[in-house]
Amino acid sequence: MSDAMVYEIDPQVFWRDPYPDLKRMRAMAPVVFVPQLGATLIVRRQDIFEQEKKTEVFSSDQPGGLMTVLMGQNMMRKDGADHLAERKAIFSTVSPKTVQRVWTDQFRAATEQVLAGLKGQGRCDLVRDYALPVSAEALKAMTGLTQMSAVEMDRVSQGMIDGCANYAGDPEVEARCHDCTASIDRHIDEMIPFVDAAPDQSLLSVQRQAGMEDAQVRANIKLAISGGQNEPRDAIAGTVWALLQNPDQLELVRAGRAAWRQAFEEYARWMSPIGMSPRRVAQKYELHGVTLKPEERVFLMFGSGNRDEAVFARPDAFDLTQDITAAISFGAGPHFCAGAWAAKALIGDVALPMLFERFSDLRLDGAAEFGGWAFRGPLQMPVRWD
Repeated sequence: MSDAMVYEIDPQVFWRDPYPDLKRMRAMAPVVFVPQLGATLIVRRQDIFEQEKKTEVFSSDQPGGLMTVLMGQNMMRKDGADHLAERKAIFSTVSPKTVQRVWTDQFRAATEQVLAGLKGQGRCDLVRDYALPVSAEALKAMTGLTQMSAVEMDRVSQGMIDGCANYAGDPEVEARCHDCTASIDRHIDEMIPFVDAAPDQSLLSVQRQAGMEDAQVRANIKLAISGGQNEPRDAIAGTVWALLQNPDQLELVRAGRAAWRQAFEEYARWMSPIGMSPRRVAQKYELHGVTLKPEERVFLMFGSGNRDEAVFARPDAFDLTQDITAAISFGAGPHFCAGAWAAKALIGDVALPMLFERFSDLRLDGAAEFGGWAFRGPLQMPVRWD
């Protein structure tokens, strides 16, 4: 067991709102051991920023890790040359140029259809009825699994992220995750003949064009779905909630003194849809007097680093006027989120401005419930408009 200071959590309380515990952890020590998670947590921003780059110590290669066992060894679970080779192979799908030239127009068209479906309703659950299909339609196009329904895309994504965060070993959660990965494999099988006959910029197509092994193609598509659905979904709905809860901040955007992208990026700092990334200790290492031993599990707590009082002026506030250039919402090292440009375009350039333009009097219609710490977002969000 780690010789770091021990910090006990109530897992249910931590899932509902991890930020009070994370604040106490940062005040107590930069590195703490949490028995309920079976992991050593690095909780301060500068440490996360520096240590994530030391892949020779904090390795993403985790043969026994939940993601690898449940989804296959995708590029996120590789380091060095192996990681770079696969990242290079998929770059043409997620590059800023492709996002601008190929995907953004498709994002707008799909979002317009979702908005048209809401016309005349006067109210909805923004998570289920807007953020979910907008995110799913974007991901269907980018992965190449265009025949999958939006609801199924959301189901398989949630099933996989629940599986990857199943540190309690719940057999029902694991079984659902296996069912979800099997569904993705069936959809991949159906689409292979089509993308081979007519190659495009989708993730399925570019990987096959690059000659990647079938197991890697599938593992990387599962990776894209596990993060590419729930995180944009949660960030779309969450940013809308933050703006409606803070009308002075919404007015900054409407008056042109802040950008929609800026609102999304501040939300991603403040509420961190990706709250944590696990690492395996590959060699003995000392950090702040704590000896980390080979094969121990370390969590890089992005959600904690993004609220570090030593870095941000108003860490616990949603505030578009503060400097967030130090935010690590998309990671800080070689595993920086490959889909960052697509997320910024989908959320900041499409989903937010189109929603507020269509429903200028959008307002909350009840309480929004949030959950999660490894992945965090609103579970429901009732809204209404005239």
